[in-house]
Amino acid sequence: SDTPNTAGIFLHLKINPIMRDNQKRRYFMKQKLLLCGAAVFAVLFLFSGIMLGRQLSDQKQSAEAFDNIADMVVDETEPDATEQPEEPGETVAPPALTAYEKYAAVYEQNPDFVGWISIDGTNINYPVMQTPSNPDFYLKRAFDKSYGDYGVPPVQEHCALEQWDNVAIYGHHMKNGSMFSDLCKYESEDFYQKHKTVHFDTLADFGEYEIVAAFKTVAYSQEGFKYYHFVNAEDEAAFDEFIAECKALALYDTGVTAEYGDKLITLSTCEYSRTNGRMVIVAKLVVPSAEEVDADAGH
Repeated sequence: SDTPNTAGIFLHLKINPIMRDNQKRRYFMKQKLLLCGAAVFAVLFLFSGIMLGRQLSDQKQSAEAFDNIADMVVDETEPDATEQPEEPGETVAPPALTAYEKYAAVYEQNPDFVGWISIDGTNINYPVMQTPSNPDFYLKRAFDKSYGDYGVPPVQEHCALEQWDNVAIYGHHMKNGSMFSDLCKYESEDFYQKHKTVHFDTLADFGEYEIVAAFKTVAYSQEGFKYYHFVNAEDEAAFDEFIAECKALALYDTGVTAEYGDKLITLSTCEYSRTNGRMVIVAKLVVPSAEEVDADAGH
């Protein structure tokens, strides 16, 4: 009974090297997997860093470009040196600035420029472009026509600014709050109460608009409201139908409506609560009363 089990010892000695080889292989395989994982992580980290750097660079370049364009806008005209004051000591007021004079330098830089959109107290303060033969051009192009993710707000291609019932203007919803991102703040009635007016100037005239409705809908869907199809009303009934649909979808009652003959603008941006969601603002041109016109003429 004390005789060693030579067969067992021999089997043990034979198996141990095999087990050690298997362990070594598993160890090296784990090391390879760890190295591959680290390499993939490093590549992803580097790629993310490059993309983030590119986004920050694009953001900075876009902001600087728009600041440079805004600097071209003229705020006031120079007084006429040949005009003398009626009384000694009085100063001669500069002549009234026309819309074309205000934006002439911008137009000279790029004749695709058709107007300027702004909403006080928001980041919306941009030139507006139109390229009828290539309607989506400025969705991914800067003012100088170079490629850019921020784009420049374009007017819908078939909107004739001089002969329109409704001008649709589109802008991106950027994560940094630029472009038309602030339109989504109109989901709040409190925000609307503090930002009721939209300014849209063309080369022909200045324009102040009061908001008729703010609503959300879905684009490219049978269920959504195709607000982007409305440019010129065929008749009064078509105009009234458009306004009624805007009011039906409205997030709250602005107390403002529009009648056939009013001029409208529609501002639109992406809204991410659903696929192809859109946030839309519809506003009507404020026409000064006869008394206000006479008062301005008197000045």
